[in-house]
Amino acid sequence: MLQPVPVDLKRYMGRWYTIATVPYLSERDYVGSYADWKLRKDGRIDDNYFGRRYGFDQPLTGGTLVASVVPGSGGGKWRVTILWPITVVVLTVYVDPEYRYTVRCEEGGSPIWILSRTPDMDDDVYASLVSRLAGMGIRTERLRRVPQHPEQIGQPGFMAPR
Repeated sequence: MLQPVPVDLKRYMGRWYTIATVPYLSERDYVGSYADWKLRKDGRIDDNYFGRRYGFDQPLTGGTLVASVVPGSGGGKWRVTILWPITVVVLTVYVDPEYRYTVRCEEGGSPIWILSRTPDMDDDVYASLVSRLAGMGIRTERLRRVPQHPEQIGQPGFMAPR
């Protein structure tokens, strides 16, 4: 069973670029996608997500979900309301000590998100995060990189928007 890691919520908030994912159906055709988390006064989290559907020449679209930290999880387990009353549980299974990279997934191990504070990630760092996931027993064969720059579209290992 996957376990969340504790996170410092104040450090964890802000923009995170989607470097790779096993996506929800609604995320499949996005490029340049990112999440932007904001801690609310009531302790819940605005889970904003944005991207450009089908190409970088398209308008930025997205939405806001609301997340609640599961008590006793050290901030690493969130209950995210997709559409009330439908919720999913998302775990932070890794965050580096400098809060540059994080890996999140649902309790069953998929969908998966590898996120970075910048839109670029070194190939060695990416490979080490994929290896870390595999070591946790998470199936990574469907994991695809998300183009964050136009020249990445069509490159091996990257999602190809329709």
